[in-house]
Amino acid sequence: MSASKTAGAALTRDDFRVKIAVQRVRQDGADHRVIRPAGPLKNGALYRARQGYDLLVDRPDGRRIGTLLLLAARSPRSVVYLPLRATAPEPWFGRGGDEEPLDLVLAHRAVQLRPSFWKQLRTRVNAANAPRELRTARVPASDLPEAEHDGGVHDAAARPAPYAPGSEDRLGQHVHARTLVLTGGPTAFREAAREVFAVTKDGPPAAASGLYLNGGCNYHVCRALYSWPDLSDRREQIHVEFAPSWAR
Repeated sequence: MSASKTAGAALTRDDFRVKIAVQRVRQDGADHRVIRPAGPLKNGALYRARQGYDLLVDRPDGRRIGTLLLLAARSPRSVVYLPLRATAPEPWFGRGGDEEPLDLVLAHRAVQLRPSFWKQLRTRVNAANAPRELRTARVPASDLPEAEHDGGVHDAAARPAPYAPGSEDRLGQHVHARTLVLTGGPTAFREAAREVFAVTKDGPPAAASGLYLNGGCNYHVCRALYSWPDLSDRREQIHVEFAPSWAR
C-alpha cells in the first residue's frame, strides 16, 4: 500500500454517516425494526477462531462498522444486522482455514432480543419481497469516546482494558445460526466503536511502512474489545485487525 493511500486518516462528518436500509417485519405477533447497511460490506469480515473472534476491516468499511456500533447505542428499539458472511475471504497470512465466518447482530439491551429468535427474523428480513426503506443515518462525532492512548503497531494483549474492572456495561455474546449476537447498553457499543475507529486510523500508515504482516504479532494493527483478565467463561476475546489486502 503506497503512502498516498494513507492520506485522510482524520475523521470527518462523513465518517459518521452511513447509508442504511430499514426493515419492519412482524414475527410471532410482534413488530420488529431491523437496520442493515444499504449496500454490502466488501472489506469487513468476522470469523470465529480458536481463541475468540477475529473482526477484519479496511478503513472505509471499518468506519461503516464503527458508525453502525454508534447507531446501535442510539437505537433502543432496533436490531442492527451486518451480513458479514457474504464478504470475500481476506487472504490472511497464516490463516489455518478452520475459522468459521459469522454474521454480526447488534442489539441494545432494551430490545430484549432472544438470540434463538434471530434465525426466524433473519429469514423474514432476507425474503425477496421484504420491503426496505433506504435512508442515510448520521451520528454526532461526540458519540465516539476519546482514545485513551495513541495507537500504532502493537500487540493487542498488552493494551489496557477499555472497561473498568467489575463494570457490568459490557457486550454480551451469543452465537446462534452462524451469527454473533452482541447485546449491551450505549457505553458498551460506543467503547467498541472507539476500538474499531482506532484500527481504521492506525492501520493504513502501518501497512504502508513495509513491515506489515497480517496476524503477525507485533507487526500488525489491532485492538481488543476486552482484556484477557476480564474475560469470563461466557465472554470470548473480540480481536479487531486492520486487513490491507482482500480477494477481489
